[in-house]
Amino acid sequence: MSRQGSAAPAIVAAEQISKRYRTGAVEVAALVDVSFTVAPGEFVAVMGPSGSGKSTLMNVLGCLDRPTSGRLLIGGADVASLDADALAELRRRTVGFVFQSFNLMPRLSARDNVAMPTVYAGLPVRERKRRAEALLSAVGLADRGHHRPTELSGGQKQRVAIARALVNDPKLILADEPTGALDSRTGLEILALLQKLNREDGRTVVLVTHDPGIARHAGRVLRFHDGRLVADERTDAPLDARTELAALPPPAEAAA
Repeated sequence: MSRQGSAAPAIVAAEQISKRYRTGAVEVAALVDVSFTVAPGEFVAVMGPSGSGKSTLMNVLGCLDRPTSGRLLIGGADVASLDADALAELRRRTVGFVFQSFNLMPRLSARDNVAMPTVYAGLPVRERKRRAEALLSAVGLADRGHHRPTELSGGQKQRVAIARALVNDPKLILADEPTGALDSRTGLEILALLQKLNREDGRTVVLVTHDPGIARHAGRVLRFHDGRLVADERTDAPLDARTELAALPPPAEAAA
């Protein structure tokens, strides 16, 4: 069931937002007068060269940093009006993060890594366990709950990271180069999972990538250069990762 509808308010609304940093006497403009909206249920790719502002944008959208100027609404809430506690609550309730480097706790099991955000949400232990196990099953890792990250492949780690991002039922998934540390087949598997979450569960996905091939799986591409949004392009027929996977030859170990 999709959450997208004609009357639904934007999950992200950026109005002339800028972000500036000062290093000594030098001021760096990481974002400059950026305006766009993201509707519920969209799958958006953010592209641009190194230093174009992609990572700064993700930090701002994820409420990890505030714009220097402009107006930003996340889930209808004006970020500038929130104190630190309210901002943390908005982030916990609305946003799920997926990182290129997975950011899993090495001493915790997959199940405990997934459940970690629910600790800060104050959920009872039984509910934490139930949610974590249900999500691990949903991402195809029902039998890996007791494994630590060192016992998992790169693709399995990213699936754990995606399950963790979903554990508080966020409306918005921010994925920062989620396939960057993976081989091409495993990367397609992760894209297929993100597309499933978007198309079947109605999750809004904003994905940062430097790879045009990855961006072609999104329904829309925002292109950045020198901190500015220089293009906003719709994709009529996004690539389907599941179809691409089905067309690949079997892995070497399966074919042997």
